[in-house]
Amino acid sequence: MTDFSTTRKFFAAAAMAGSLALASGGVEAQEMTLRGASLFDNEHAYSKTLIRFGELVNEYYDGDVTFDLRGNSELGIEPDYVNFLNQGVAIDYAIIAPSNLARFAPSVPLMDMPFVFRDLDHWNAVLSSDVLKPLEEELLEKADLVIVGYAGGGTRNLISNKPISNLEELAGHKMRVMGAPIQARIFNAISASPSAIAYSEVYNAIQTGVVDGLENESASLLQYKFFEVAPHITLTQHSITVRPIVFSGKSFRKLPKDLQDAVLKAGRDAGEYGRKLESEQDSEKLQQMEDAGQIQVHEFADRDKLLELVLPVQDAYAAELGAEELLNAIRSK
Repeated sequence: MTDFSTTRKFFAAAAMAGSLALASGGVEAQEMTLRGASLFDNEHAYSKTLIRFGELVNEYYDGDVTFDLRGNSELGIEPDYVNFLNQGVAIDYAIIAPSNLARFAPSVPLMDMPFVFRDLDHWNAVLSSDVLKPLEEELLEKADLVIVGYAGGGTRNLISNKPISNLEELAGHKMRVMGAPIQARIFNAISASPSAIAYSEVYNAIQTGVVDGLENESASLLQYKFFEVAPHITLTQHSITVRPIVFSGKSFRKLPKDLQDAVLKAGRDAGEYGRKLESEQDSEKLQQMEDAGQIQVHEFADRDKLLELVLPVQDAYAAELGAEELLNAIRSK
């Protein structure tokens, strides 16, 4: 396991030593190195997206930039990345979950709110537009972070130890949800019985009957073998992940204008590449487990009704955040 306290000490020292090549104002473009960080190995969709980002920058820029991507949580975890990017030290770019940006911009969790996207087409339409620009401007102003593109694409469904295919079967369903209050409020609204449990305890909690299941993406279902205790997958498709590609504002301003332009264009195109890649992998993993007889997949007969039931909860949450206009813009795409 990574010793994160050691990691932080190392990078604090590295920052003081001026570890980034771009920190020196006189560095020529061909000598420039930009550093990235990923929680995963190079086979994961997020890492592949960041690798593609580097390739595209060099394709669009009339110069030579070296991209040094450190994976497998070598540089810590996402909250560490956010701190580094905000301070302009140790790394220049990473993919960050919206929940880890919320301390700077409280409205950011709207990107991850269950049922905010009707389907993959709606999700793609929002991320391909400028609807989220107010959040981008808020992050730049409050955290000095530049969103250059949007990756993501994992579809979250119900994972259960029993079949669920309609509202009657969903009623009272004991399920683990993430700790964010909006998660419990949403699933309460659709008649389930949600509770926040540490992720590391979920498998055992299902095994012992504390909960009947959880909600997650196919990749996690496969990686953590939840299918061993909860083999029923209900296609509620309640969340489609949004994962911003974030660049340090302090690093960005040190780049020459033509390289800034290349970074912005590459971020947009790498995000599109990453969304397609992850959504395809998500479907493939689900099919892989179904073909292996590890899971049974169930359609949900009343999904339109679920969308109706959560509307008041979403409206109230957006009002609390002062983000009614943003929510309406997302819905209207």
